[in-house]
Amino acid sequence: MSPTFPRDPLASSGPSRTAVVAALTVAGSWLVAGCGSGDDDAAPAVTAQQACAALSGKTIGGSKLMAVAVAASGALPSYCKVNGTLDPSLNFEMRLPDAWNGKLYYGGGGGYNGSIPGLVLPALLQGYAAVASDSGHQTTSPLPDASFALNDPFAAQLFGSLAIPTVMSTALEAVTAAYGTPPTRSYFEGCSEGGREALMAAQRNPNLFDGIIARAPAYIWVAFAGQFQRNVLALTAPGAQIGNTKLSLLSKAVRDACDALDGIVDGIVSNPRQCTFDPTALRCAGGADTGDTCLSDAQIAAVNTITSPVSVAGGVYTSAGWPLTGNEDDPSAWSAWITGGGNALDSVDYFFQDTTVKNYLARNPAQDSLAYAWDSNLDTLYGMAALNDATNADLRPFMNSNGKLIIWHGGSDAALSPASTAAYYRAAADAAGGQTAADSFMRFYVAPGVNHCGGGAGADTTDLLAALDQWVTKGSAPGTLSAQKLDVNGTVTRTVPLCRYPQYPRYTGPANDAAAAAAAANYTCTAP
Repeated sequence: MSPTFPRDPLASSGPSRTAVVAALTVAGSWLVAGCGSGDDDAAPAVTAQQACAALSGKTIGGSKLMAVAVAASGALPSYCKVNGTLDPSLNFEMRLPDAWNGKLYYGGGGGYNGSIPGLVLPALLQGYAAVASDSGHQTTSPLPDASFALNDPFAAQLFGSLAIPTVMSTALEAVTAAYGTPPTRSYFEGCSEGGREALMAAQRNPNLFDGIIARAPAYIWVAFAGQFQRNVLALTAPGAQIGNTKLSLLSKAVRDACDALDGIVDGIVSNPRQCTFDPTALRCAGGADTGDTCLSDAQIAAVNTITSPVSVAGGVYTSAGWPLTGNEDDPSAWSAWITGGGNALDSVDYFFQDTTVKNYLARNPAQDSLAYAWDSNLDTLYGMAALNDATNADLRPFMNSNGKLIIWHGGSDAALSPASTAAYYRAAADAAGGQTAADSFMRFYVAPGVNHCGGGAGADTTDLLAALDQWVTKGSAPGTLSAQKLDVNGTVTRTVPLCRYPQYPRYTGPANDAAAAAAAANYTCTAP
């Protein structure tokens, strides 16, 4: 466990710990738009071309850097793209803008990583120097691939927790060399695997970032992967497969029962904690599968398994089930992640648990992953948890170093249950000394109707980075935020409040008024 550090008395007015660490290093040797201007000194006027010239061919922080200027194109501004490798195979990329805002943004990965995430355009547009990495191994597979962990313990350690602090050390030195001054603030943002990385950084490296955004964090690796296997086993039982027609039947029944609980029928169940829909209401006569207008007993059993908690290793690791939200039939929801469109062997759940069993647990690429008993070798479970689980709820070292944390989760996430993230938040608040202490450094938001990391029927766009920056630099703690729904052209079609957990946005506007229903002013954050 990390030691407790004293609160930084210069948190909002003087040099940040990021600047100090970067300066000492030199002496001794991506997702949402927006950023507040802060109260830091103006960044030096260094062009992307000049930044490239300062770094190209140089060896900095143990890596020889390749730098090339990228010309502006459409909405994309000009920037300097910097690539490097830290031995033996930790690849990273930096994107350095013309008009640097003086701050550094580290973007997290996804799945089992293996490639450098793409450009985070909003962060670049706002002037952040950005960095991302492949976490120390490479893959070309579009599916989750944990093969790096089979015979390479160091690669497994890099993926688990070491890649980000390792890259960060070099990134701070490179930014300082490019612009002539270290960044005044450094932020991390990631979703899913990147959300796990975010919590891991807060837990194990509490002084590394001034602020962290953890979105839909995959923080209980052992329980989540075990839950994926359990879902697939339930759905591959005789007669249990759920095709898209029956999935739509289930979703509509949930919406019919629970949509109005938030004050408006709009296709989004914003208050799922009050939804008590029982899938047995859809039971086929006699329990056999008699067609697409009902669910068989086997299919109801599968739904009940998916929505119930899982307990691994005799209760050492637990995870909440997925609440029914009425958006299960969204193409990017249950069909993609859980049911596989009627064949659970085509689901993301299957592929993720499959590569996890083969490379972390059975350590045998030929293993039938569904025949592997999850609790059969507790030592391997403990080993994987030690590497990958970011479950330590004691964030007092991060709190005491004046770090700020925003946690976000889509309310209709079919990949990772928002109820599990809520459980972590409550535990972290308790460990911090109660809600008042937790409020000094931590916020949690659930976005109703939003899928995994975005998409879905709900409003999925919120300026979390701006909120974080204002909190860090101005001391302005975020309250209710604004969430937007954009169409394919980027036009805002709806705004709703993004409420602090456990509140939800309740419609309080005029009835049967479509324009009113699309305006955040007609919603009130309400306790369930």
